[in-house]
Amino acid sequence: MANRSIIHLEIPAANRKVSAEFYDRLFGWSFQDMADPMPYTTFKAGNLGGGFPELSDMYKPGDILPYVESEDIDTDLRQVERLGGKLLAPKMEIPGVGWFALFSDPTGNRMALFTPNMQPAG
Repeated sequence: MANRSIIHLEIPAANRKVSAEFYDRLFGWSFQDMADPMPYTTFKAGNLGGGFPELSDMYKPGDILPYVESEDIDTDLRQVERLGGKLLAPKMEIPGVGWFALFSDPTGNRMALFTPNMQPAG
């Protein structure tokens, strides 16, 4: 069993611009606004990337969502359920970026699995 890394972190934001500027001024994080496939602002924090999704039913203040790397999301989701976790959102594609799924651990903490699209060697 590999010791897999957290590769992305989402911090919900009531105002993505205000959040990005706050973390830029506080920690020097760089950021970029995106429009597709949904309004989103990415950030780079040292060796970890992340993003600011807008507040919604899925993203509430304090609900920071870590994404863990996965070579096989379907297999990992079966293991989540075998170990007492719960599937929250099935495997879905982020066009041009990769695949993700959401689950909760036995305590109810939300986590995500992520597999990037493989870029052809060029």
